[in-house]
This record gives sequence, structure tokens and C-alpha cells, in this order.
Amino acid sequence: MVRIHLAIDLEYTVHPPGADFIFNVQAAHAPQQTVVWEELQLSQPVPMSMSTDAPTRTRLLRLTASPGPLQLRYRATLDIAHHVADPDSVFEVPVAQLPPDALAYIYPSRYCQSDCVTAMATQLFGHMPQGYRRVQAIQQWVQSEVKFESNTSNSMTSALDTLNDHKGVCRDFAHLMIAFCRALNIPARFTTAIDYGADPSLGPTDFHAYVEAYLGHRWYIFDPSGTAIPMGFVRIGTGRDAADASFATIFGSVAASAPRIDISAQTDAGKGWQLPVHRPEGLSTDSSLGWSPVATA
Repeated sequence: MVRIHLAIDLEYTVHPPGADFIFNVQAAHAPQQTVVWEELQLSQPVPMSMSTDAPTRTRLLRLTASPGPLQLRYRATLDIAHHVADPDSVFEVPVAQLPPDALAYIYPSRYCQSDCVTAMATQLFGHMPQGYRRVQAIQQWVQSEVKFESNTSNSMTSALDTLNDHKGVCRDFAHLMIAFCRALNIPARFTTAIDYGADPSLGPTDFHAYVEAYLGHRWYIFDPSGTAIPMGFVRIGTGRDAADASFATIFGSVAASAPRIDISAQTDAGKGWQLPVHRPEGLSTDSSLGWSPVATA
């Protein structure tokens, strides 16, 4: 088990007449990710509305801010008990056996134009045995073909742009890997976390994007950018691509400061808490176990 301490501080200056915010910064309540303690503070005394998307467990906070400074402060302690699997034992799930909540992740989406890379995906990976190893090969190909470079993409950059430019940041790696997976009928979703274990030379601790692929009736974690340690990922937002999982969506005129984020792991052998490390096994914190299709005449 991994125990993680997380701190996120967001600061804005809201211009008249005010702005609407949708925040997605709170840790998800996943089957194997437990929020032990959390605290959320807002500098303005405005009403807040909280909701949770049932299929993804993404937690959203909505509010209307008045003109002036706005600070959001989130603190949390989490326990993550990963499901660990031998990669050679994890199979792909036929489309006919996919649970309903996985179906949305086999279709093209705004940033993951899987229908445009089907021929390429088939040429590169279509001959490989189906299963975890094939998805791992996609991850390794994306990591080898794309160079991590800060400030080389923007909110409009898609998987096709990254394929052509061969450079980008974590969200671009994720979009490209997702597109290839979906082109091969492997459900894949865009997931956000914090870049635990990232090299400080890449910049301050920040939000991170990775991929979850649906294999063996579980969502397995893949980090195509290779910049962080997946065992230390705290799952926050989940969606088809970055459009569904932004940490802040803003409607109105606002000036924003860079997020201030801190993440650390606590170790205690007696309590079974271990330091996150790179592991060769497949890791998962979410599943759709127990679902089976119902045949009708």
C-alpha cells in the first residue's frame, strides 16, 4: 500500500463582472484509492456545488466567483492499494464483452482521432498477440517517437499534431497513446494525477496526464511520457481526453497564477506503507469486475 500526502493551491484574479468555475482537483474515491482525510478551502464566501460522476468517480466543484482575488486550497491524505498483475496474464476484452461504462472509450474524441490512425496502428501493432504486452508496446513506441518538451503544445494540440511534430508534454503523449489503443478496439481513457517522482529539471511539481487501458476487466495504468512514477499517481479526473478532465474550466475573464503543488509519500513498514517505485507488473486501482453481458432472444 502507498500513503500519499497531497497539497494543491490555485490562485486567480477574477475580473468584473465575475466568473464561473468548474474545478476538478479533488482525489477520486476509487475502489482501491481511499481518501483518508481531506480539506478544501475557498477564499471567497460564495456557494459551492459538489457532484461526482458515477462511472468515473470524477469529483467536480462548481461556483461563481466575485471580482477580485480567488484562492482554492486542497489538502488530502490517501491510501492506494494497487491491484498487481503479471502482464503476461492480462488479456484484451472483446468488444462484445465490454461493460457499458467502457464503450465510450473505444470511439474517437476531440483530441484522440483514433479513426485517422487505424491503418498505422494495425501496421505497427496489429500483428502482436493481444493483451497487456501489446498496450505496453504502444506505450513504448509513443515514448520513443515523441520527445518531452515544455511549451511545445497548447490547448488545441491533438494526437495527430503530436504524431506529426514528435514533441509535446504529458497530455500529448497520453492523447497519442489513447488514439492508437482505440484504433485497435482497446478502450483507453485520459486520466489526471500529480507527477509524483518527476525529475525536478522538468519544472515544479504539476498536474500530470496518463492513460488507463481496459484489459482483463480492469483499468490498467500506463504513463507514456515516462516522466513520473505510476505507483505514486493519485487519480483525480477521468475522461475521453483532456477536454473532459481539466483541473479548472473557467467561464469569464480571469488572470491565473501557476498552480503550487506538493506531493509526498509516507513510509511505515509496520503499517505496510511503501515508497512508490517503478514496477514491471501491471497496476490498477479501478475495475468493472462482476459485469457480464446479458443475451436476449
